Amino acid sequence: MRTEGGPAPRIRLWDLPTRLVHWGLVLLLPSLWWTWRSGNTLLHEKLGYVTLAVLLFRLYWGVAGSTTARFAQFVKGPRKIAAYLRGTSPLPIGHNPLGALAVLLLLGLMLAEVGLGLFAQDVDGEESGALARYVSYDTADWATNWHAWLFDLLLIAVAIHVLAILFYLVVRRDNLVGPMVTGRKELAEDLPEPKMASIGSALVGGILSAAIAWWISRGFTL
Repeated sequence: MRTEGGPAPRIRLWDLPTRLVHWGLVLLLPSLWWTWRSGNTLLHEKLGYVTLAVLLFRLYWGVAGSTTARFAQFVKGPRKIAAYLRGTSPLPIGHNPLGALAVLLLLGLMLAEVGLGLFAQDVDGEESGALARYVSYDTADWATNWHAWLFDLLLIAVAIHVLAILFYLVVRRDNLVGPMVTGRKELAEDLPEPKMASIGSALVGGILSAAIAWWISRGFTL
């Protein structure tokens, strides 16, 4: 509890798996862009499968993870979003309602991008995604074009996300990056500390996500 005149309470906000997913995607996105721009198709494809595993784990962790990582905790409806914009909602722990929309948008775009990549092919049709064999040449060509276009849209969404983080830091004096590094945050008032999920649950999710991504990379064959 905070004593009068004492320091602000510092709680454990983000668990290690959530932070690893976040910073893993931060590293993967520019790596995917660079391998695509440089024509390193083989490495680009491998990084795509790694990204798929990370995204699958985030979906799992959004259901079985710590309180602040669960979609049910931070995804809000229109009324909650409007109350947050008016400043009449309680202080959120973790993602605020607008941040939740950003999370859903970025996850949705990345999942769509990886999904299209699984069906994409190069100009000669020699280097293809793991699932391109299951569709026609024209469909794979369509997936390739949308894969390139959607990545540009994803970069725009990331840029907007970064600008929003800077806005919160400069205007609202709320550092969103620091807690995603340390896992802890000082709050203006006493709030119950979120419940953290177990390491065992994270290991189960990691193994399942890696196994599913590997299976997909093999074209659903063993």
